[in-house]
Amino acid sequence: MDSLSRRTMITGGAVAVGSSAMAWAAGPAAAEESQGGEAQASTVLPGDPRYADLRTGSNQRWMGRPEYIRVAGTTAHVVQAVTEAVKAGRRVVARSGGNCFEDFVTSPDVQVVVDLSQMRAISYDRARRAIAVEAGALVADVYRTLFTRWGVVIPAGICQNVGMGGHVVGGAYGALNRLHGLAVDHLYAVEVVVVGRSGAARAVVATREPDDPNHELWWAHTGGGGGNFGIVTRYWFRTPGAKGDDPGELLPKPPPELLLHVQNWPWAGLTQEGFTRLVRNAGAWFEANSAADSPYNSLFSHLRLTHQAHGTVTLAAQLDATRPDAEKLMSDFTAAIGEGVGVAARQTQHRTVPWVHGVWWNGFAGTNPNDRAKYKSAYLRRGFTDDQIAGIHRNLTRADYQPHLGSMVQLAAYGGRVNTVGPEATAVPQRDSVLKVMFASVWQPPADDAKHLQWIRECYRDTFAATGGVPARGGTTDGCFVNYADVDLNDPRWNGSDQPWHELYYGGNYARLRQVKTRWDPRDVFRHAQSVQPLS
Repeated sequence: MDSLSRRTMITGGAVAVGSSAMAWAAGPAAAEESQGGEAQASTVLPGDPRYADLRTGSNQRWMGRPEYIRVAGTTAHVVQAVTEAVKAGRRVVARSGGNCFEDFVTSPDVQVVVDLSQMRAISYDRARRAIAVEAGALVADVYRTLFTRWGVVIPAGICQNVGMGGHVVGGAYGALNRLHGLAVDHLYAVEVVVVGRSGAARAVVATREPDDPNHELWWAHTGGGGGNFGIVTRYWFRTPGAKGDDPGELLPKPPPELLLHVQNWPWAGLTQEGFTRLVRNAGAWFEANSAADSPYNSLFSHLRLTHQAHGTVTLAAQLDATRPDAEKLMSDFTAAIGEGVGVAARQTQHRTVPWVHGVWWNGFAGTNPNDRAKYKSAYLRRGFTDDQIAGIHRNLTRADYQPHLGSMVQLAAYGGRVNTVGPEATAVPQRDSVLKVMFASVWQPPADDAKHLQWIRECYRDTFAATGGVPARGGTTDGCFVNYADVDLNDPRWNGSDQPWHELYYGGNYARLRQVKTRWDPRDVFRHAQSVQPLS
């Protein structure tokens, strides 16, 4: 998932550049028309009605001012666009869905944006025995297409408008992670436009086959984060060990139906002791029920600890409704979370829906592209300590702070099959956590930026005060999620630990990522405020 709820919280080798790409030689202002039904590509300049939309993403804090935006329709378009930008000395970045939490695509020094939003094809590649997904496809496209055509799923995220390009390379988790692992655990190959030392761009396919000379480039795209090694144009998915060439048997299948449940605890009457018990209950439950073979392996939930000004604390959950004990499992789960809280919960939803309908359920996800926001993250190996809970409670009950749309700490179910993969098998090192946490503040008036940023920074700092204001790796916490980008981790005012941002994201995998960076992006073309650094 790479993005949690906002409002509801809220072969290897080069690919030849064909004649269609050569039309780019006319320069940045040129537009290529389709030939023989091929995909079109165009250039968007300031003043074009499309520019205002394409220069920003889902977070209105960030407004880019690139010289132009290349809307690509094929990998060849991307190769030519990157070659042209590098030759001209222009800083170039890629955008697929526009959901980056920081200004990595919109920073002032970005001069060219390669927009992949029209590259949304999803197909079965018989030669590779894998399902191919272009980088501009949205999570919603992937779920609907894979399920309707073949009855299978990639365990991706819950926010429907997230583009697969940046989502997968960051690790990608969501509501099926406990049952089927991360999306990258099913990644067979990736196509990446890279730039060599000469400055020429080319497209390379890297696979998970151990004897693939490009294998390390594949590995870096299993959690190494976007904007680091090149521009992803396509992924191929096939579960390790899958046999045959029937696409309906090469990836996991989702539960046919989901049991959905939502309940709220009112802040009125919820004492600090009751709040502590609630959060402690959640930690203890997930510590005890996060094995891959647990009867709860299909359960996914959010415990949304919203600021008291919102009135309630909310638990939203889903699990496989086709289990004969589904109702009992859900009842026992919700009872365990609420035990001893001291205030009765009010059930607001409890129903069964087809799986694909559950993908669109607003109990977990919903976004507004007009919002401004800041997010932070943490992996928990065990539940929050009492001191950490006290820090959260203090900031959620501050009378001197009034949230706008959403200010909260959200505990998302994690573990299960995710934790059956070793920390070095993919670039994601966090493979023994049971909860993933998002700290969020969402608002709209630009004038309120300072107060909301201050609140979320102080809440995060107070929660992890014992480890320098961040969820240091080791002990109960295991660092941060790279797809919830947070440049405060670079800032000693907010990261007082002895662990730099790359340790928090990548742990011991960072050295290997730097080797990949040095080979595949020796000119450091693809960079941002938290990009992997090449070896000197």
